[in-house]
Amino acid sequence: MLDEIAADIRKALQTRSFSGSLKFDCGEAGVIVLAEGTASTVDRETDCTLRLSPENLVSLLKGKLNPMMALATGKLKLSGNPAVAMGLAKLLG
Repeated sequence: MLDEIAADIRKALQTRSFSGSLKFDCGEAGVIVLAEGTASTVDRETDCTLRLSPENLVSLLKGKLNPMMALATGKLKLSGNPAVAMGLAKLLG
């Protein structure tokens, strides 16, 4: 599942830019790291980490989960530089 999501993000990164590095940490399901113009499922240190379930990640990327509401309700946890996470909106368009 995360491999497919990473592939979709890689496609989006071909036409949109993303500054910094960000990790979607889905616990035991794995991670997706956005860095250096690509998306990977290989874990590494990043400027910002978003912890959420794989299901909530899908909802977030489809625009069905409001990031601010997700933070407020605990469905999404943010650590690191929040400015990097704000740049995600440009990528998701």
